[in-house]
Amino acid sequence: MEKLKGGIAVFIGAASFGILSTFVKKAYEANFNLGEVVGVQALLGMAILWMIYLSLKLFKPNKLQKYPSKSSKLKILISGFSTGAVSILYYQCVQLVPASIAIILLMQYIWIGMLIEFIFFKNKPSVKQLIAVVFILGGTLLATGLLENQDGNLSIPGIVYGMLAATAYSIFLIVNGRVGNDYPPIQKSAIMITGAFILVMSILQPISLFSKEVFTGILPYGLLLSIFGTVIPPLLYAYGMPKTGFSIGNILTAVELPVAISMSYFILHEYVSLWQWIGVIFILAVIVWLNKPKKSELLS
Repeated sequence: MEKLKGGIAVFIGAASFGILSTFVKKAYEANFNLGEVVGVQALLGMAILWMIYLSLKLFKPNKLQKYPSKSSKLKILISGFSTGAVSILYYQCVQLVPASIAIILLMQYIWIGMLIEFIFFKNKPSVKQLIAVVFILGGTLLATGLLENQDGNLSIPGIVYGMLAATAYSIFLIVNGRVGNDYPPIQKSAIMITGAFILVMSILQPISLFSKEVFTGILPYGLLLSIFGTVIPPLLYAYGMPKTGFSIGNILTAVELPVAISMSYFILHEYVSLWQWIGVIFILAVIVWLNKPKKSELLS
């Protein structure tokens, strides 16, 4: 039962990530710019996470006392720059290419993360992982429509931003797994998103966000982006991942891909060809195969 509850939590968290690109597209259609969209998500996400943490500290302090919290808060804050970079690069990508393409580009974090682990941590990928990378790249050619796109309509800068976003996401996952694990997840998330907010304000400087007219107009989008992108996924992952285990958890997080594609198709009315759907299914199959748990994990 606990494993089932954990699986449902991870599934919902991943699905929440999957709907972000649709909200971002809608915000752009309402004439808000990149700085305002990323800025309001970071601002509201930071405020909500800190309010949750302070409420727990005030009313349920025992839930926080089991964590030693000895590592440097500054290190956690700086590691939050990676999640800020993901938002900036990914939302810029969403501005330049269809949302259904942007999520495919972001999914390249799978093999980029392996490459980073090998270069910086000398973690040599297995033969199975290398085979998976080849198949993922093949599925990406289908899923992005590059083989069908003969007239060159796909934005090259958009592709570059998407790949940079995937790289930043890989760094975020690697850093997140190594930094601040001795802190309560809610406090760690709050510190990291504070770092993201600092990065966003330093690079994009969305001063217009603090005008009453802009803030009240973008507030509905900001609440959706912060709740579904900043608050729900980290909390559900922190609850669910230890219960499901890494392998099953990783498979469940892949639901982000079909959710994003489906939202772009049904809500944004973006064209998604049959070959692109086949590419998406192919990538999902590779992710499942790559993370297929052993029988002992399934029975535990």
